[in-house]
Amino acid sequence: MNQATKLVKREDEPGEIDRRFDGSANYRGPVYGYGPESSEGEVHLLDYWRAIRKRLWLVLGVAALITALSTVYVARKPDVYEAKSQVQVDLENNPMYAGKSVPMIYSPVNDPAYFNTQLQILTSPGLLRRVVKTLDLEHNQAFLRPQSLRQPSTWKTILQMWGVSGPEKKDPSTQPKELPLTSTVAAATSNDDLAEAKRLAPYVGALQGGLKVEPVRESRAGYYKETRLIDIVFQHGDPEVSAKITNAVADTFVRANLEKKNETNTSTGEFLSKRVAELQQQIRADEEKLVSYAKNNQILSLDASQNTVVERLAGLNKQLLEAENDRKMAEAEYNAAKAPGAATALAEGAKDINESESKLADLKQKRAQLLVDATEEAPEVKEVDQQIAELQKHLHESRARNTNTLLTNLETKYRQSLAREESLRKSFNQQKGETVTQNEAAINYRILQQEIETNKGLLDNLLQRSKENDVVLAGRPNNISIVDYAITPDFPVGPARMRSVMLAFVLALALGVGLALFLEYLDDSIHSTDDVEKFLRLPALAVIPSMSGGVARRRRLLSSATALQKRNGNTSGTPELLLNVNGRSALAESYRQLRTSVLLSTAGRAPKTLLITSSLPGEGKTTTAVNTAITLAQTGASVVIIDADMRRPRLRSIFDLPEREGLSSILSSEIKPEDMLHAIHRDEATGLNVLASGPIPPNPAELLGSEQMRKLIAVLSGAFTHIVIDSPPVSSFTDGVLIASMVDGVLLVVHGGKSSRGVVRRSRQLLTDVGAKIFGVVLNNVSARSHDYYYYYQRYYHQSYYSHDVESDGADERASA
Repeated sequence: MNQATKLVKREDEPGEIDRRFDGSANYRGPVYGYGPESSEGEVHLLDYWRAIRKRLWLVLGVAALITALSTVYVARKPDVYEAKSQVQVDLENNPMYAGKSVPMIYSPVNDPAYFNTQLQILTSPGLLRRVVKTLDLEHNQAFLRPQSLRQPSTWKTILQMWGVSGPEKKDPSTQPKELPLTSTVAAATSNDDLAEAKRLAPYVGALQGGLKVEPVRESRAGYYKETRLIDIVFQHGDPEVSAKITNAVADTFVRANLEKKNETNTSTGEFLSKRVAELQQQIRADEEKLVSYAKNNQILSLDASQNTVVERLAGLNKQLLEAENDRKMAEAEYNAAKAPGAATALAEGAKDINESESKLADLKQKRAQLLVDATEEAPEVKEVDQQIAELQKHLHESRARNTNTLLTNLETKYRQSLAREESLRKSFNQQKGETVTQNEAAINYRILQQEIETNKGLLDNLLQRSKENDVVLAGRPNNISIVDYAITPDFPVGPARMRSVMLAFVLALALGVGLALFLEYLDDSIHSTDDVEKFLRLPALAVIPSMSGGVARRRRLLSSATALQKRNGNTSGTPELLLNVNGRSALAESYRQLRTSVLLSTAGRAPKTLLITSSLPGEGKTTTAVNTAITLAQTGASVVIIDADMRRPRLRSIFDLPEREGLSSILSSEIKPEDMLHAIHRDEATGLNVLASGPIPPNPAELLGSEQMRKLIAVLSGAFTHIVIDSPPVSSFTDGVLIASMVDGVLLVVHGGKSSRGVVRRSRQLLTDVGAKIFGVVLNNVSARSHDYYYYYQRYYHQSYYSHDVESDGADERASA
């Protein structure tokens, strides 16, 4: 490498550079404390609003999509009809206390367990199985597939939801005139019939899913009061089915309660009916046997005066039958008393036991009164305790004694009956043996006749008991009754389509807002001047709006016949040179603002040399450099722009320069200042002096950091008012960092909405580490939505300020025409 291309130490600013290498580890270069110190985590409501507004179409799209899907979903759901019946659960009367005063030990109306038990019974599988069998829901197509023909189309349902279309009118001829009530209730499923219970389980589950049982509470007095009423509500897709099932549940509940109350009497009645039938059949058989016996033995008369032996034998037979019945009854009583606790229960009620219990209650009451004023260790309390213990012991002994006495009496009675029976049987057998030879036929005839009469008497007693049991069954009241039957509903109660749609809209809107905020949280780019000042702590010198749309581009390009027509015949213009024509465009005003900020960036004089760079490629540094140079040239100053991006040069193609020597040629050789100026090309259309990059060298960083580069800047500073240098991105290459230490100031170009904060911070740090003075940041290609306040100013400026000039120009053109 020759002497001209060697890296040299900067001579004109030794203090700044030396401070970086004097061993001080804390040196970080000059800090531009522009704006207040702010933490990145600090977020204001305005930031949320900007994030939502920036992605407003995303929020509205998510809300519209989810709301539309939910609308279609709820519209496809079938209508639900609700039928309601009401039952009343009164106090349960005990037949034991019929005609007597009822002891108020525990009242069902005050017992929540009784009422809650009835609520559970209403929804129990056993009761619902009877409803399924009563209505034959296994084969009821209206229950299994409701509204197969009634459900309107999805589109019509949506119109009805939004009130555009009214409800569908039903044909009165197709509606039933009355709803038949359940006449008969099916029998309950046997506990042993598990196969039937399993078969009906799906239908029972369907009933439980739509059935709702709620107690009725009175609230008109201002507070809730309990009642004995229960609402039975069933929801189904078919209105008739819902009403039928509701009424069937009420009828089955009432019938099941009555059957439960009459269960004991029903069992007794069945036993009596069975026994009556057996006796009738036995009497009929005995009478036929008696007639046949008399005919076979030629018995004509059984007069007692004619045969005393037979009369005596008949008397013994009658007594034997009575003794046998007495013995059976005594045996039954004795066996029943031997059951655990039976003898004790039968012994209760004795006079001495009642007196002892009364005394014991008095003593306990007396002890409680004594404990009010005395303790348990007091003599009078101990005396009462001793009396209570003795009385309890006496009561226990009395009960045991009465129980033993009762058992002994019953056993004695049984043995007496057994002995009497055996005695009579012995006498009967003896008498029978004596009279066998005398009147065997007559005796047998009398025996048969006596058996028939005995059975007839027993039959009369059983018939009487059966009639009494029927009267009890007929007169037993049912404490559960139906207050109101359900009628067929005319209008559905569900689903709540509009509420579901509104809820889906709110949730979708919240989801869209959350998604927008999440995307904003993930977005690490810089969008506005506030972000520049907040995160970079650098001033935002200008905001360059984005050029979107062919109409806007033509409006900014074409304002006169000299709209940068290129020498090669290209009339479309170059994007980098949009400023050189229309001075009234928003883009031109933005670069004028940038020009003003640059000229006022240093005290006492305008900056001579200016470096324009960026963090990454594609951020618009070349466009900014060209247009900044143009705006400086429009002030009448002589401006030269240098293409120092020798890795990816652009100025030669922008200004359509011929391929000849340039910056790389000057830096790689020792040439005179006149030859340096001779390499500069003059662009007449823009008034700029352009120094192209020249041939691409293999070592651009070494050339740009050489002493020859400083000489070039010194030569150009004497010949031109301003020097604008376009350099490579500083985060990617060190070229721009080397040049930054040689110029008066640096403009850092940031692509709005694209450049990462971390990358831009890194670029700023690289520049400040070499002592470069950063004038500020140029926020390039900013969308109007992300910079509302700036564009409000621009729109007002061009629509209001220039409107008068546009109207005047139009009037002049019409006048000249």
